[in-house]
Amino acid sequence: MTTQLLDAAAPLAAPHGHAALELTNISANYGKGQPVLEDIGFSVRHGERVAVVGPNGAGKSTLFKVIVGLLPHLTGDVQVHGHSHHAGDCPAIGYVPQREAVNWKFPLSASDVVLMGTLRAVGWLRRPGKAARAAAAQALDQVGLAHLAQQPIADLSGGQQQRVFIARALAQRADVLLLDEPFSGVDAEAQEQILELLEGLRARRVTVVLSTHDLQLAATRFDRLLLLNHRLMADGPASAVLRPELLRAAYGGRLVVWAPGSDPTGAPLTVSTDDGGN
Repeated sequence: MTTQLLDAAAPLAAPHGHAALELTNISANYGKGQPVLEDIGFSVRHGERVAVVGPNGAGKSTLFKVIVGLLPHLTGDVQVHGHSHHAGDCPAIGYVPQREAVNWKFPLSASDVVLMGTLRAVGWLRRPGKAARAAAAQALDQVGLAHLAQQPIADLSGGQQQRVFIARALAQRADVLLLDEPFSGVDAEAQEQILELLEGLRARRVTVVLSTHDLQLAATRFDRLLLLNHRLMADGPASAVLRPELLRAAYGGRLVVWAPGSDPTGAPLTVSTDDGGN
Protein backbone atom coordinates (compact mmCIF):
# COMPACT_ATOMS: atom_id res chain seq x y z
CA MET A 1 0.00 0.00 0.00
CA THR A 2 1.41 3.39 -1.01
CA THR A 3 1.10 6.32 1.38
CA GLN A 4 0.53 9.67 -0.31
CA LEU A 5 1.76 12.84 1.37
CA LEU A 6 0.12 16.05 0.23
CA ASP A 7 2.04 19.13 -0.84
CA ALA A 8 2.81 21.08 2.34
CA ALA A 9 2.53 24.36 0.45
CA ALA A 10 -0.81 23.71 -1.24
CA PRO A 11 -3.95 25.55 -0.08
CA LEU A 12 -6.04 23.54 2.36
CA ALA A 13 -9.66 22.79 1.60
CA ALA A 14 -11.74 23.83 4.62
CA PRO A 15 -15.05 22.07 5.37
CA HIS A 16 -18.07 24.29 4.75
CA GLY A 17 -20.48 25.29 7.49
CA HIS A 18 -18.24 24.68 10.50
CA ALA A 19 -15.77 26.79 12.45
CA ALA A 20 -12.13 25.75 12.27
CA LEU A 21 -12.13 25.47 16.07
CA GLU A 22 -14.99 25.66 18.55
CA LEU A 23 -14.99 25.30 22.34
CA THR A 24 -18.20 24.98 24.34
CA ASN A 25 -18.45 25.25 28.15
CA ILE A 26 -14.89 24.04 28.76
CA SER A 27 -13.72 23.63 32.36
CA ALA A 28 -10.43 22.00 33.38
CA ASN A 29 -8.03 21.63 36.27
CA TYR A 30 -4.94 19.65 37.30
CA GLY A 31 -6.42 17.92 40.32
CA LYS A 32 -9.20 18.38 42.85
CA GLY A 33 -8.69 22.09 43.38
CA GLN A 34 -10.29 25.13 41.84
CA PRO A 35 -10.70 24.83 38.05
CA VAL A 36 -7.98 26.55 36.05
CA LEU A 37 -10.51 27.10 33.25
CA GLU A 38 -14.19 27.76 33.87
CA ASP A 39 -16.97 27.73 31.28
CA ILE A 40 -14.79 28.73 28.31
CA GLY A 41 -16.55 29.04 24.99
CA PHE A 42 -15.55 30.59 21.66
CA SER A 43 -15.20 29.72 17.98
CA VAL A 44 -12.51 30.61 15.44
CA ARG A 45 -13.10 31.00 11.72
CA HIS A 46 -10.95 29.43 9.03
CA GLY A 47 -7.85 31.53 8.41
CA GLU A 48 -8.49 33.83 11.40
CA ARG A 49 -5.63 35.17 13.54
CA VAL A 50 -6.51 35.14 17.26
CA ALA A 51 -4.31 36.27 20.17
CA VAL A 52 -5.01 34.91 23.67
CA VAL A 53 -3.94 37.44 26.31
CA GLY A 54 -4.15 37.60 30.08
CA PRO A 55 -2.01 37.72 33.22
CA ASN A 56 0.39 35.07 34.41
CA GLY A 57 -1.48 32.03 35.69
CA ALA A 58 -4.64 32.89 33.76
CA GLY A 59 -4.81 29.45 32.11
CA LYS A 60 -3.51 30.22 28.62
CA SER A 61 -1.21 27.20 28.44
CA THR A 62 -3.89 25.04 30.05
CA LEU A 63 -6.32 26.15 27.36
CA PHE A 64 -3.94 25.03 24.61
CA LYS A 65 -3.29 21.69 26.31
CA VAL A 66 -7.04 21.05 26.49
CA ILE A 67 -7.50 21.94 22.83
CA VAL A 68 -4.68 19.68 21.66
CA GLY A 69 -5.77 16.84 23.93
CA LEU A 70 -2.86 16.80 26.40
CA LEU A 71 -5.18 17.60 29.34
CA PRO A 72 -8.71 16.22 29.68
CA HIS A 73 -11.49 18.72 30.23
CA LEU A 74 -14.04 18.30 33.02
CA THR A 75 -16.97 19.70 31.07
CA GLY A 76 -17.81 20.83 27.58
CA ASP A 77 -16.54 19.94 24.14
CA VAL A 78 -13.72 20.80 21.74
CA GLN A 79 -14.62 20.58 18.06
CA VAL A 80 -12.28 20.87 15.08
CA HIS A 81 -14.08 21.36 11.75
CA GLY A 82 -17.32 20.37 13.46
CA HIS A 83 -16.06 17.08 14.93
CA SER A 84 -15.21 16.33 18.56
CA HIS A 85 -11.70 15.02 19.00
CA HIS A 86 -9.77 13.11 21.64
CA ALA A 87 -6.16 13.17 22.77
CA GLY A 88 -3.74 12.66 19.92
CA ASP A 89 -6.26 11.89 17.18
CA CYS A 90 -6.56 15.25 15.41
CA PRO A 91 -3.89 15.82 12.75
CA ALA A 92 -5.62 19.10 11.80
CA ILE A 93 -4.11 20.71 14.93
CA GLY A 94 -0.44 21.71 14.99
CA TYR A 95 0.92 22.61 18.44
CA VAL A 96 3.99 24.73 19.20
CA PRO A 97 4.54 24.52 22.99
CA GLN A 98 6.40 27.00 25.14
CA ARG A 99 10.15 26.67 24.64
CA GLU A 100 10.56 25.93 28.35
CA ALA A 101 8.42 22.81 27.94
CA VAL A 102 10.73 21.23 25.34
CA ASN A 103 13.84 19.16 26.09
CA TRP A 104 16.20 20.81 23.63
CA LYS A 105 19.06 18.47 24.60
CA PHE A 106 17.38 15.52 22.90
CA PRO A 107 19.70 14.46 20.03
CA LEU A 108 17.54 15.35 17.02
CA SER A 109 18.26 17.43 13.94
CA ALA A 110 15.86 20.06 12.63
CA SER A 111 14.87 17.62 9.88
CA ASP A 112 14.17 14.86 12.45
CA VAL A 113 11.78 17.15 14.35
CA VAL A 114 9.91 18.13 11.19
CA LEU A 115 9.68 14.48 10.08
CA MET A 116 7.66 13.80 13.25
CA GLY A 117 4.86 15.73 11.57
CA THR A 118 4.60 13.05 8.87
CA LEU A 119 4.35 10.04 11.18
CA ARG A 120 0.57 9.85 11.10
CA ALA A 121 0.57 9.62 7.31
CA VAL A 122 3.57 7.27 7.14
CA GLY A 123 2.65 5.07 10.10
CA TRP A 124 4.14 5.03 13.59
CA LEU A 125 6.16 1.82 13.06
CA ARG A 126 7.45 2.62 9.57
CA ARG A 127 10.56 4.54 8.66
CA PRO A 128 9.93 7.77 6.73
CA GLY A 129 10.41 7.27 3.01
CA LYS A 130 11.25 9.62 0.17
CA ALA A 131 7.82 11.27 0.16
CA ALA A 132 7.96 12.03 3.90
CA ARG A 133 11.49 13.38 3.64
CA ALA A 134 10.48 15.53 0.70
CA ALA A 135 7.53 16.92 2.70
CA ALA A 136 9.83 17.70 5.63
CA ALA A 137 12.37 19.37 3.36
CA GLN A 138 9.64 21.45 1.74
CA ALA A 139 8.29 22.54 5.14
CA LEU A 140 11.77 23.59 6.31
CA ASP A 141 12.20 25.54 3.08
CA GLN A 142 8.89 27.31 3.72
CA VAL A 143 10.13 28.57 7.10
CA GLY A 144 13.51 29.56 5.67
CA LEU A 145 15.57 26.88 7.40
CA ALA A 146 16.40 24.43 4.61
CA HIS A 147 20.10 25.19 5.08
CA LEU A 148 19.90 24.07 8.73
CA ALA A 149 18.09 20.76 8.14
CA GLN A 150 20.87 18.63 9.60
CA GLN A 151 21.73 21.03 12.42
CA PRO A 152 21.06 19.71 15.95
CA ILE A 153 17.90 21.34 17.25
CA ALA A 154 19.75 22.29 20.45
CA ASP A 155 22.23 24.41 18.48
CA LEU A 156 19.58 26.61 16.87
CA SER A 157 18.53 30.00 18.16
CA GLY A 158 15.21 30.42 19.97
CA GLY A 159 13.54 31.89 16.89
CA GLN A 160 14.88 29.12 14.67
CA GLN A 161 13.62 26.46 17.08
CA GLN A 162 10.14 27.96 16.96
CA ARG A 163 10.21 27.99 13.17
CA VAL A 164 11.22 24.30 13.16
CA PHE A 165 8.10 23.49 15.19
CA ILE A 166 5.98 25.51 12.76
CA ALA A 167 7.59 23.52 9.94
CA ARG A 168 6.59 20.31 11.75
CA ALA A 169 2.98 21.51 11.74
CA LEU A 170 3.22 22.31 8.03
CA ALA A 171 4.58 18.84 7.27
CA GLN A 172 1.71 17.44 9.33
CA ARG A 173 -0.71 19.37 7.07
CA ALA A 174 -2.24 21.02 10.16
CA ASP A 175 -4.67 23.82 9.37
CA VAL A 176 -5.22 24.96 12.97
CA LEU A 177 -1.97 26.18 14.50
CA LEU A 178 -1.65 26.73 18.27
CA LEU A 179 1.42 28.63 19.46
CA ASP A 180 2.01 29.03 23.19
CA GLU A 181 4.16 32.12 23.89
CA PRO A 182 6.26 31.68 20.72
CA PHE A 183 8.07 34.99 21.24
CA SER A 184 9.40 34.18 24.70
CA GLY A 185 13.20 34.34 24.61
CA VAL A 186 13.48 35.43 20.97
CA ASP A 187 14.80 38.75 19.70
CA ALA A 188 12.84 41.34 17.72
CA GLU A 189 14.15 40.16 14.35
CA ALA A 190 13.20 36.53 15.05
CA GLN A 191 9.77 37.66 16.27
CA GLU A 192 9.15 39.54 13.05
CA GLN A 193 10.24 36.53 10.98
CA ILE A 194 7.73 34.33 12.81
CA LEU A 195 4.95 36.90 12.39
CA GLU A 196 5.65 37.21 8.66
CA LEU A 197 5.65 33.43 8.36
CA LEU A 198 2.27 33.20 10.09
CA GLU A 199 0.87 35.96 7.91
CA GLY A 200 2.05 34.08 4.83
CA LEU A 201 -0.06 31.08 5.87
CA ARG A 202 -3.27 33.07 5.33
CA ALA A 203 -3.24 32.03 1.67
CA ARG A 204 -3.63 28.41 2.81
CA ARG A 205 -6.41 29.41 5.23
CA VAL A 206 -4.35 28.18 8.17
CA THR A 207 -6.01 29.29 11.41
CA VAL A 208 -3.63 30.70 14.05
CA VAL A 209 -4.34 30.92 17.78
CA LEU A 210 -1.38 32.35 19.70
CA SER A 211 -0.85 33.28 23.34
CA THR A 212 1.18 36.34 24.24
CA HIS A 213 1.74 38.82 27.06
CA ASP A 214 2.49 41.58 24.54
CA LEU A 215 -0.76 43.53 24.25
CA GLN A 216 0.62 45.98 21.71
CA LEU A 217 1.57 43.11 19.40
CA ALA A 218 -1.80 41.44 19.95
CA ALA A 219 -3.62 44.68 19.12
CA THR A 220 -1.70 45.48 15.96
CA ARG A 221 -1.02 42.08 14.37
CA PHE A 222 -4.10 39.95 15.11
CA ASP A 223 -7.69 39.97 13.91
CA ARG A 224 -9.20 39.28 17.30
CA LEU A 225 -8.29 38.96 20.97
CA LEU A 226 -9.45 36.63 23.73
CA LEU A 227 -8.89 38.10 27.21
CA LEU A 228 -8.53 35.21 29.64
CA ASN A 229 -8.26 34.97 33.40
CA HIS A 230 -9.62 31.50 34.21
CA ARG A 231 -12.80 32.67 32.52
CA LEU A 232 -13.17 34.36 29.15
CA MET A 233 -13.34 38.02 30.16
CA ALA A 234 -13.72 39.47 26.65
CA ASP A 235 -13.70 38.37 23.03
CA GLY A 236 -13.49 40.67 20.04
CA PRO A 237 -11.33 43.19 18.18
CA ALA A 238 -8.61 45.02 20.08
CA SER A 239 -10.71 48.18 20.32
CA ALA A 240 -13.40 46.27 22.22
CA VAL A 241 -11.14 44.07 24.37
CA LEU A 242 -8.28 46.37 25.40
CA ARG A 243 -10.45 48.72 27.43
CA PRO A 244 -9.31 50.01 30.84
CA GLU A 245 -12.20 48.45 32.78
CA LEU A 246 -11.69 45.01 31.18
CA LEU A 247 -7.91 45.06 31.63
CA ARG A 248 -8.31 46.20 35.23
CA ALA A 249 -10.68 43.28 35.87
CA ALA A 250 -8.29 40.79 34.27
CA TYR A 251 -4.93 42.09 35.47
CA GLY A 252 -5.87 43.76 38.75
CA GLY A 253 -3.04 45.84 40.20
CA ARG A 254 -0.64 44.59 37.56
CA LEU A 255 -2.05 47.04 35.02
CA VAL A 256 0.61 49.72 34.94
CA VAL A 257 0.33 52.37 32.19
CA TRP A 258 -2.28 53.85 29.91
CA ALA A 259 -0.55 56.75 28.21
CA PRO A 260 -2.71 59.91 28.33
CA GLY A 261 -5.02 60.09 25.33
CA SER A 262 -3.80 56.77 23.89
CA ASP A 263 -6.10 54.60 21.82
CA PRO A 264 -6.38 50.97 23.01
CA THR A 265 -4.93 49.79 19.68
CA GLY A 266 -2.02 52.23 19.67
CA ALA A 267 1.67 51.82 20.55
CA PRO A 268 1.59 53.67 23.93
CA LEU A 269 -0.23 50.80 25.64
CA THR A 270 1.95 49.09 28.27
CA VAL A 271 1.07 46.33 30.69
CA SER A 272 3.52 44.86 33.16
CA THR A 273 3.07 41.42 34.71
CA ASP A 274 5.26 39.23 36.87
CA ASP A 275 5.22 36.58 34.17
CA GLY A 276 6.28 32.99 34.47
CA GLY A 277 4.45 29.99 33.09
CA ASN A 278 0.73 29.83 32.68
